[in-house]
Amino acid sequence: MESNPPPAASLFVLLRNAALLIGLAVGLGGAVWVLGMPQMASRPLAAVDPEVKNAAKAVDAAFEADWAAKGLTPVAKADSLTLARRLSLALTGSIPSLEELRAAEAVREGDFASLWLERLLSDRRSSDYLAERLTRVLVGTENGPFLIYRRRRLVEWLSEALMKNRPYDQIVRELITANGMWTTNPAVNFISVTNENKKGPDEVKLAARVSRAFLATRIDCVQCHDGKLGSAWKQTDFHQLAAFFGQAGFALNGLRDDPKSRYQNRYLGETKEHAIAAQVPWRPDLLPQKGSPRQQLATWITAGENHAFSRAIVNRMWALLLNRPLIMPVDDISHTGPWPPGLEVLAQDFAAHGYDLRRLIRVIASTRVFQMRSDSGDPEHPVTALAEQSWAAFPVTRLRPEQMAGSVIQAASLTTLDADTHVLFRLKRDADIANFVKRYGDTGEDDFTDGGGTIPQRLLLMNGNMVTDNVRDNPLLNAPSRIRLLAPDTRRAVEAAFLAVFTRRPTAAEAAHFESLLAAAAGAQVRDNIMSDLFWTLMNATEFSWNH
Repeated sequence: MESNPPPAASLFVLLRNAALLIGLAVGLGGAVWVLGMPQMASRPLAAVDPEVKNAAKAVDAAFEADWAAKGLTPVAKADSLTLARRLSLALTGSIPSLEELRAAEAVREGDFASLWLERLLSDRRSSDYLAERLTRVLVGTENGPFLIYRRRRLVEWLSEALMKNRPYDQIVRELITANGMWTTNPAVNFISVTNENKKGPDEVKLAARVSRAFLATRIDCVQCHDGKLGSAWKQTDFHQLAAFFGQAGFALNGLRDDPKSRYQNRYLGETKEHAIAAQVPWRPDLLPQKGSPRQQLATWITAGENHAFSRAIVNRMWALLLNRPLIMPVDDISHTGPWPPGLEVLAQDFAAHGYDLRRLIRVIASTRVFQMRSDSGDPEHPVTALAEQSWAAFPVTRLRPEQMAGSVIQAASLTTLDADTHVLFRLKRDADIANFVKRYGDTGEDDFTDGGGTIPQRLLLMNGNMVTDNVRDNPLLNAPSRIRLLAPDTRRAVEAAFLAVFTRRPTAAEAAHFESLLAAAAGAQVRDNIMSDLFWTLMNATEFSWNH
């Protein structure tokens, strides 16, 4: 008697077969345009906000002064396709699609990065991806206590806030002060995730999370004793910060503050616990006298004069865009300096312009540092370690696991996998990415530490199902077969493959090699196999798995 497949496997087969039918019905029409070679009529670029340009120039000036002091010469500007790849990886977690690149060919040369950035900022993929990256900072990666915690609801809420470009200080205040149910008011999940012991919110965990995520201050290191080795922090600083959450508790109607509750702790050397008064560790003059303790704390954290707040998110957004923060660790910034070039300029500009995250992204993406090449362009004089450390060249970093998986899936599809893609395709893509990340190894919370790739990780990419399934199965849907079918000649077929995977055109030597293989192939099946092998080779190349 034949056994039935497990439910999960049945669902996967259903999604795969449904996606195939949908692709057969609607997929080929778009592919003809994607591969079409006369370029669309050139159109002008949108004007760049002069204030954004001036802010970027101020950041550039700070770096240029540092380079001059160190005797460094920065490398040249990167080409448009490289900038498109960087921005797409940073904001959507995937490389650009061939469809997007063909649309970009309609744009005249100029401030290409600004136009590409505006496309991405209006794309739901960007708010979704940034929301996930920031949620890792807020609540980590685990699912937490299910009965009173919904991580997905928090991600969706944050994505909507980013899509509407809500000021960052408003978002943070709502996270700290939220009341109600974790299902109907998703911001509550920032606090409810700490209820692992079922005794109510964990004030200690919340104090550590608040200080690191919003203030880039590792004050939790003095939880058990006063700081050592010259640290200015005391044990009292940490627990007085935790006391702001002492009234928060859960009732039948969700999270609420109980004015009668108090946070208690026993300091080192004491014999019993006692109530701790809420107090901030610096700038007490910014702490309001009215409101609940959580409201007072939220107002203090986001005060314009509390510069640690702006520095923290500027350092993190810089890291999200360039894969490396200005200051490492990303959540540990000195309050007194010295600070690296650009940090204070960006922090002051961010606060002065209403904590506008989109503006911050625009300014960073407009800087000379972001738009530079990662190499010198001269093999005889490569980029030195000092030059890369000093941001005189774009830093070369490994892709995150979800970026690797997302890029493989996108490269194997000629059209853009975005919010307009059929839901079955998106469900399958999300399931494939989650499975790959689980097997590859999730990096966890955002620390931007490059631990180096492992041999099992490399073997997973080479021998696992992720690449093979996307370049060999479903021949009427995957990019290799469709390119072979629709490209007018071998030159354009090879060019399309390199654009889809590497976001660049092949060199003369690369083009000659693969074109000769295709030209010598006899029969459609053989040419399909060669195109699939080409995609497999490119996806397993070192160039594909690094941001540069």
